[in-house]
Amino acid sequence: MKKDAKSKNSTLDWGILGSSIGPRARLLVNGLGSRSLSVSAPYGLPTGSLTILALIAANPGSSQTALARKAGLATSALVGVVDQLEAHGLAARDRSESDRRRNSLSVTPAGEKAMAELFTTVDAEEEPIRNALGDKNLAKLLELLDQAVAALPTR
Repeated sequence: MKKDAKSKNSTLDWGILGSSIGPRARLLVNGLGSRSLSVSAPYGLPTGSLTILALIAANPGSSQTALARKAGLATSALVGVVDQLEAHGLAARDRSESDRRRNSLSVTPAGEKAMAELFTTVDAEEEPIRNALGDKNLAKLLELLDQAVAALPTR
């Protein structure tokens, strides 16, 4: 393709990255990540707080290690987020009744309210993507993303 044709089309070729996943995934992550920061900032929460709150709410009694793995965080990073959620009164940490060495995490009523507010904003930010994809393609994208994440080697 000639340079003139490319400039009229205003798209660039990926070159050797034409079949690479990383650059496209990074564009999506960067675009959504900056929005996530702006959503969490008014609450004084770190980015990823909604993810952690949602995982705690959906998986009561799960270990912090399992939650960290699902969120793609180091356990120490998850502990820091949970510390901040707890300091804001959004999550509670109690000793597990079945295993006293583990903490049992829960979302407080204030956390449920904050989670709903955060999700409303995030949901609105993601709406253009859902609209562009439609229900069938969105479901397929989520399935493919889950498969891609599962295929990553653990470190």
